[in-house]
Amino acid sequence: MAERVAERAAADADLTNVEFSSAGTISEEFDDPMDRRAAAVLEERGYRFHDHMARRVTAAQIASADLVVAMEDSHLRSVLKLAPDPSKVSLLSNFDPAAEPGSGVPDPFFGSDSGFYDTLAAIEAAMPGLLDRIRTLQSQ
Repeated sequence: MAERVAERAAADADLTNVEFSSAGTISEEFDDPMDRRAAAVLEERGYRFHDHMARRVTAAQIASADLVVAMEDSHLRSVLKLAPDPSKVSLLSNFDPAAEPGSGVPDPFFGSDSGFYDTLAAIEAAMPGLLDRIRTLQSQ
């Protein structure tokens, strides 16, 4: 979900030369399509929702990225084990000034369909701060 929201937020802000890529920290859902509930919420809200296949993040992807954003603390810990430069790894919620530091984005996977709306709201709330960070990285 975050990849799709970030793509649109960047486009709406005329932020260019940026690429967003989504990857997980476990292999359980490798090659699976996006959760149907996530896709439904994204479609309802006008985001791109098709053509997503789950994949596991690699050390090479992390090393080549300018910024790596994790959704929750367990993801952050997994990514940090692979990251040669931990300073470029952050929780998405840390870009939302109203979120509790270190809180992470709620994972709706094992809950009800309505949890995907809460997750989308948390992702959207972090976008202005994330885009500011990207602009800073681009200006360096």
